[in-house]
Order: sequence, then structure tokens, then C-alpha cells
Amino acid sequence: MEKKALKIAVIGGGSSYTPEIVEGFIKKYPEMPIRELWLVDIEQGRHKLEIVGELAKRMVEKSGLPIEVHLTLDRREAIAGADFVTTQMRVGLLEARRRDEHIPISYGVIGQETTGPGGMLKALRTVPVILDICKDIEELAPNAWMLNFTNPAGIVTEAVQKYSKVKTVGLCNSPINFQKFLAKQYGVTEGEVLPEFVGINHLHWVTAAYVHGEDKLEEMINGGKDYSATNVTAFDWDADFLTSLNAIPTYYLRYFYMTNTMFSEMKASLEKNGTRAEVVSRVETELFELYKDVNLSEKPKQLEQRGGAYYSEAAVNLMHSLYTDKKDIQTLNVRNNGILDFLPDDASIEVNCVVTGQGPIPIPPQRVPEGIKGLIHAVKTYESLTIEAAVSGDKGIALQAMVHHPLVPDVAVAKPMLDEMLEANRSYLPRFFEAK
Repeated sequence: MEKKALKIAVIGGGSSYTPEIVEGFIKKYPEMPIRELWLVDIEQGRHKLEIVGELAKRMVEKSGLPIEVHLTLDRREAIAGADFVTTQMRVGLLEARRRDEHIPISYGVIGQETTGPGGMLKALRTVPVILDICKDIEELAPNAWMLNFTNPAGIVTEAVQKYSKVKTVGLCNSPINFQKFLAKQYGVTEGEVLPEFVGINHLHWVTAAYVHGEDKLEEMINGGKDYSATNVTAFDWDADFLTSLNAIPTYYLRYFYMTNTMFSEMKASLEKNGTRAEVVSRVETELFELYKDVNLSEKPKQLEQRGGAYYSEAAVNLMHSLYTDKKDIQTLNVRNNGILDFLPDDASIEVNCVVTGQGPIPIPPQRVPEGIKGLIHAVKTYESLTIEAAVSGDKGIALQAMVHHPLVPDVAVAKPMLDEMLEANRSYLPRFFEAK
């Protein structure tokens, strides 16, 4: 039986990542025919939406495929009747990210957009907006899947699962990057490797690395193969630490395992070139200049320098597998439901899943190193408190979330830092400033 052609809504369609997702839709069209692609953004993003939208139209025109590309500021129009809704938004734009990074550093704390205090403020801004989008999906596209790669992806996914009826899956580019890295190291295709991931978003460990069915994890650890990404500086892991851990930590775990080194590097970077927000702003400016070229009709290679390379590829792969009932294995953010027995059932975890037409089925990991359980539990406690604070606007709960993040040293630092960060985000956090 022929499946129906799809309507897809991309929330945050003016993102610099959009050409990658459009490229993916074009490649997958024979197995996943898309009738309508709606790119939606807000008024502040209108200029970028028009630039990237025109590039998307040129890419589709070059492909010769009958995909209608629509650009709109009307979110409800884009969502109505959609089969898939993807979210790739940044509430507060890069200026808010800059504050998320700068303010913690001034208190001697890691300033990063998804980890620590910066990640917390990003979540506080984002969760209410995402839940508002979910109300539209519940009303206008109740059968749609929402694929979220808005950061912090684990927190956002858990919030949707707790506070809405929308079918949602969270995803990140870290796992697909590691899969590509593993395949490249051993000179095989991505289909010939299978890494096993254990943890939560931006806090996971690789506990097995299968190549043609043979686990190469020990060989990789002993060989000292280093893995990082463009947005996280590469420092060598301590060899004795990795050997005794018997797992490969994601590069985001450098903030926890190498805190002093990472903070020093961040502080030096702030003084020299600015934080990652300034770097991304410069990269985005260059990208959008490229996108304006009316002769450009494909994704430019420079997009891979953006720091989120393969995010969109991961999203298209997930959509394709849900649509075709592919039953392949992907690493996703899903509801725990007892998979990790030391976390609540309603926690969002990041593990390998078999992707079916009915949704992802999590695969229980073969092992969870004892040493990592406490850190996962601590960060998950912070995440759950952050969601509660975002929904309620309760400063007391927000303080508890801030204090209990492992990267925040004590209450005397947490309290003034939280006050300053809330005030800096006042226009995005009305619930925190309402008379109680």
C-alpha cells in the first residue's frame, strides 16, 4: 500500500542548520515523499528565514522534486495537519547564549549553553515555549511526531513527556558523530558499526563499540584514540582513568571530569576571542552571506564548522525510520521506564533504541559502569528540578536546581549567580517575576 505524502513543519526554520535537513529530505524522497515543507520562525528571525528559505527553494528546484516549500511566521498554519514537527529553536537568540556563557564565568563557574548554569537558563527560557507549541500540536496535528533537537534536548524532551500528550523523541548529534568517527577509524561504513550509549543527553558514555560484531572498546581505550567536536576543545583523557572506567565519555563530560582545565580554557577564550556564542555568531554571519548567493543551490561545506554537524542528518534518519517502520538502531532521548533502574521512570534518558513505526523501543544497556551512576543521578535531579522551576516560575525550586548541579560549588555562589541570570533573562521569564 502506498503511504501518503507528508507535511513537515520545521520550527526554527530560519536556522543555519536548515539546508542540511532540506538536503536530507531530498535524498530520502524516494522512500519518504514530502508534499509540503513548512519553515516557520518568529518576527525576529524573519530575515534569516527568508534567506535560508530561498536557498531551500533553490535546492528543491535543482532536485526536480515536487516538494512545496512554504515560509511563514504563522506557527499554527505550519503545524496544522503536519505528520512531523521538528524543533530547532533558540529562545533569546545568540545574545541570550552569550549571557548564559559570560555570567557564570564571572562567578568562577563553567559557562556553557547546555551544561551547568547556562544550560539551566536556556531550559528555563525554552521549556514554556516548547510546551506552548505542544498545545498547538495537540489541537492541530494530534497524530504528529515531534522530533526535538532544541537544546538542552534531554530536559526539553522530558518536559514534553511530562506536561503534554504529544508523541515526542529527543535527539542529539553527539551519538551520530561518534558513529561516524568509529566507522572512519576502522575504515568501514556506518552500517557496519554499533556503539552502545548509556546515560542522558550530553552526559553519556560509550560502553561498547562493535565493528562487524566485535567489540573494539578496549582497543580504542588502550590506543588512546581521542574524540571531540568542533565546539568542545580536545584534551587527552587520562589513560589510567579511561582504562579503569572502561568506557569512553562524551566530550561534554570534560566539563565534569576536567573542570579546572576547561574553566581555565573558557576564561582565556573569553578574554581573547569571546565565548562560543561570539564564535558561532561569526560563523553564522559567514554562512548567511553564502546562503544569499542566488547561484548557491546546495548545502555549503562550511556548515559542518557550525558545531552541530549532522544534527539534521540524525533528524531525517529518525523521521525516515518512523515513517518506514525500519526497525534500525538509533541513539535517542526517550522515557526511562525502568531501563536505568536508579532513575525515575519518567526521566528522559539517552540510549540505543529500535525505531519502529509505532515509535522507538529502548534497548537496555548491557552494562552501566558503577562509577557513572551517581553523576547521572545528580544531573538528572538537577534537570527534573529545572523543569519544575520552568513550569512553575518558582525561584526556590530554581535555586535548588542551581545548587544541586555538580558544577556549581556552593550556595553562596549559586544564589547571586541565579539572581543575576534571572534578571538578565527577565523578558523571557515572566513567570519568575509575577507577584506570587
